Amino acid sequence: MAHLHGPSSILLPLLVITLSLMSGKEVVASRHLLEEPTLPKVPELPKPELPTLPKVELPPLPHIPTIPEPKLPTLPKPELPTFPQVPALEKPELPPLPKLETPKLPELPPLPKLTLPTFPTLLKDIPFPSLSPPHSTTTP
Repeated sequence: MAHLHGPSSILLPLLVITLSLMSGKEVVASRHLLEEPTLPKVPELPKPELPTLPKVELPPLPHIPTIPEPKLPTLPKPELPTFPQVPALEKPELPPLPKLETPKLPELPPLPKLTLPTFPTLLKDIPFPSLSPPHSTTTP
């Protein structure tokens, strides 16, 4: 019995064709975005005029009379009483302090002079080992 291809075999080509046609419409429809846009003309409106307000006259400021400065009576300067004189006290003399004898520090024996260890000197002509393996002339 033959296997029939139903509507599922038509769906894939139909889907591809539909998507390709849709993408073409978007390119054509969006082409006007690349061109410079023309803006609609806005009509100019007349500027409104404000009515002039009447000028208000203010009454003059009241005049305040100047008051003369009052004169203060001069007061007599009070005399301060003098302080009583206090006799100066003699400074007490302290007895001289006895001079303390400091003990003499003990003498330390002289330390022996230390000699620094000498390091062995390296030879100037030292053969450096090669890092590559030695070549063998025999073959296994």
